[in-house]
Amino acid sequence: MRKISSYILLFFFLLSPFLLKAQFTQFKDSIIQISGITMTADSLRAIPAVSVVIRGQGRGTISNSQGVFSIVAFKGDTLSFTAVGFKRKMFRIPTDLKGNNFSMIQLMVEDTTYLPVTIIKPYPTKEEFEKAFIGDDIPDDEYEIARKNTDAARMRALARYLPVDGREASNMYMKKQAQSLYYAGQQPPQNIFNPLAWAQFIQAWKRGDFKRKDD
Repeated sequence: MRKISSYILLFFFLLSPFLLKAQFTQFKDSIIQISGITMTADSLRAIPAVSVVIRGQGRGTISNSQGVFSIVAFKGDTLSFTAVGFKRKMFRIPTDLKGNNFSMIQLMVEDTTYLPVTIIKPYPTKEEFEKAFIGDDIPDDEYEIARKNTDAARMRALARYLPVDGREASNMYMKKQAQSLYYAGQQPPQNIFNPLAWAQFIQAWKRGDFKRKDD
């Protein structure tokens, strides 16, 4: 009895490589590469961003801007095609396909979505409308924003208290360097004897540019 059991085990041991090879061949034959394009049924226009999902497995892909997609599945699986504005389509991969590659064109029909009716009602009384209209905060338009950003007083306050950035600092340094090179080898002029400088100083004094301003 033991010899018979040993012979049986030896037989299965010798036969196991062939069984594994057959199972691997069957598994390999069941895998298929699905490639295709999603198009409209009426005008044959490519549909981008179509979700192609294998039902029951939670994996899939999305068609590109030309509607082309590619996915690996098993023969007998069901592909679900969904897109915004189109009806859902199902495609079951035949089990008797030959080879491991299959090309297809999936046509999709546009789906009309009806929105619920929207009813616009006025305020119950004129007083409530006036109260809501006065209390509503209307944001500034582009013209008002530009006017506030280019206000002279605002610009002077920003220039006085905000530090200069890298571009302004480099421009100021280059300007000083150019001025020093312009008067190289000679005495630079003194603005104390310049009447235009005195006129600008008096105007700045009248404007209050030299007054101390609180933050």
